[in-house]
Amino acid sequence: MGRELDLAPYGALRKSQSADSLNSISSVSNTFGQDFTLGQVEVSMDYDAASHTLHVAVLQGKDLLEREEASFESCFMRVSLLPDEQIVGISRIQRNAYSIFFDEKFSIPLDPAALEEKSLRFSVFGIDEDERNVSTGVVELKLSVLDLPLQPFGGWLYLQDQNKAADAVGEILLSLSYLPTAERLTVVVVKAKNLIWTNDKTTADPFVKVYLLQDGRKMSKKKTAVKRDDPNPVFNEAMIFSVPAIVLQDLSLRVTVAESSSDGRGDNVGHVIIGPSASGMGTTHWNQMLATLRRPVSMWHPVRRN
Repeated sequence: MGRELDLAPYGALRKSQSADSLNSISSVSNTFGQDFTLGQVEVSMDYDAASHTLHVAVLQGKDLLEREEASFESCFMRVSLLPDEQIVGISRIQRNAYSIFFDEKFSIPLDPAALEEKSLRFSVFGIDEDERNVSTGVVELKLSVLDLPLQPFGGWLYLQDQNKAADAVGEILLSLSYLPTAERLTVVVVKAKNLIWTNDKTTADPFVKVYLLQDGRKMSKKKTAVKRDDPNPVFNEAMIFSVPAIVLQDLSLRVTVAESSSDGRGDNVGHVIIGPSASGMGTTHWNQMLATLRRPVSMWHPVRRN
């Protein structure tokens, strides 16, 4: 299984601990995991290994200034390289903030090793009536998950309100792959970091539950082993779901980080929703999996408080 999934960088994989029947009809709300989306931006990028140059194109945007607190007549986009907050590109000011064709291209000198360390941040700024620039939405993309030396990236990214995203209680690294010939969806729970326990506890024993949902209804559930007293647990557990291709667009994944307890139930720390009906990185990850069938796609996700 490890050879087929090609996930050697994460170490040996283990099979998930348990699974519910696909005939289960327990209800799980599909409103979890809404990441406070503030519009979308379409980008593409490729890496020229010969010149050590990252080429980034900001193509278009949709609904970039949906915000209740203020109204803006125009906007622009800024592209920054993290973690140094180096500004690598600023778009022209756009008067129509709801359907925009940016067509902006930026070239960034970047050593190959930096692709494993750097992220790109796409930030939208609204310009108010006093000509002040107000941040209205951001999205960050880790270059290490894109495999740019081998394959260009292109897709829609979902912007988020940084202020409302402050309820994150950690991060989790997940890998997704879909094998159409076997109609098999594989989810690898790789690891989590910086977990914040419930009820101000100073220690807890985390594990992860993965639900396969169809139209908000739980179809299957699997869970990892428990890690003792570790806010940065490494799981490396693969979970395989039988999923016909015809229903892929009706499905989503709910990944819940929980704390083990003596009664076996546990408290939920937080969750991630991934799928076509999700938002933020949850949708980006799902779409990237579908665009690269048979190949695992790994992304970090913020764990939202329940």
